[in-house]
Amino acid sequence: MSTLLLSAPHIHSGMTVSRLMRQVILGLLPALVFGIYLFGEKALLLVVAAMVAAIISEWLCQKCQTTKIGQLTDGSALVTALLLVMSLPPHFPWYLGAFGAAIAVVLGKQVYGGLGQNLFNPAMLARVVLLISFPVEMTNWPAPEPMFLNLADAFTGATTLGSVMESGSSDLNTGIITLLFGINPGSLGESPVLLLLGGIWMTWKNVIDWRIAVSVIVGCFVPSAIAWFISPETILSPFVQLASGGLMLAAFFIATDPVTSPTAPKGRYWYGFGCGLLIFLIRVFGAYPEGVAFAILLMNAVSPLIESCTRHRVYGDKK
Repeated sequence: MSTLLLSAPHIHSGMTVSRLMRQVILGLLPALVFGIYLFGEKALLLVVAAMVAAIISEWLCQKCQTTKIGQLTDGSALVTALLLVMSLPPHFPWYLGAFGAAIAVVLGKQVYGGLGQNLFNPAMLARVVLLISFPVEMTNWPAPEPMFLNLADAFTGATTLGSVMESGSSDLNTGIITLLFGINPGSLGESPVLLLLGGIWMTWKNVIDWRIAVSVIVGCFVPSAIAWFISPETILSPFVQLASGGLMLAAFFIATDPVTSPTAPKGRYWYGFGCGLLIFLIRVFGAYPEGVAFAILLMNAVSPLIESCTRHRVYGDKK
C-alpha cells in the first residue's frame, strides 16, 4: 500500500504576476502621461520605441530558452521599459532608448534565467549602461513645452540637482508648484506629486510594501536635514531633495521591486534606508548630481546579505 504525500492547502491572495504588473503600470500612468504632455512627441516616441524593443527582446530570449520563466503577456517587459524611459531625458534618442530597453531585458533579466531570477534591477542597470556609454545624450535636459506645440524654441538646461552641483549654491528660482509637478528640465517621469499618488494607490492595493518606500524617503530626508542645518547655503533643503530627481520614482516603483529587495520586514527597513542614504551621499559628494540608479544597484548587491541577517528564524530551530 503506497502513501501519497501532499503539501498542505494554501490560501491564494489572488495577486498574479500579470495583475501585479498591470497595477504597477496604472500607478505609473499619471506621471507618464503628464510627462508626455510636457515634453511632446519626442517623449512619446521614446516610450513607444522602448516598449516595442522590450517586448521583442523578451520574445527572442524566450524563444532561445528550453525552459522559460514567465510569459510574454505578463507585462514585466513593459514595466521594465516604462521604468527605464521615465528615468531618461525626455528627448533622449528613441533608438538609444530602444537599445537601453533591450539591455534591460536581456542583460538585466533574461541572462539570470528570466522573471524573478535577476539580482539587479533591470531598468537601473540599463540606465547606468546608457549613462556611461552616452553621457552627452544622457545629460541633455530640454525645457518642458506642452504637447502639439512647436518644440523648435525649446532650450536645454541643468536639472535642479545639476544646477546646484554646478553653481555650488542652493538658491533656486523654481516655484513650489513647478517643483512638485516636475515642470522644469528633468527626466520624463520627474513629477513627485503624481508619483506619490501612484505610490499611495499601489500601497493601498497591497502591490508594494510601504516599509521600503517610507524607509527610502526617511533615509534621504534625515541626513539631508542634518546637512542643510549645517550648511543651508550649499545643501538643498530636505523637502526639495525629496521633490527633486528620481527619488519618488525610486521609493515607490524601483526600490520596492520584490525580486531585488529583501523579504523580511526588518530587512526591508534597512534596505530602504540604505537606498535613501546612498542617494543623498551620491548627490552631495559624488560626481553625478543624481544617485538613484547607483544607489539601487549597490543595495541590490547587498540585499542577499541583508536577507540572511534579518530573515525569520524557523520554528523549532536553535538560535
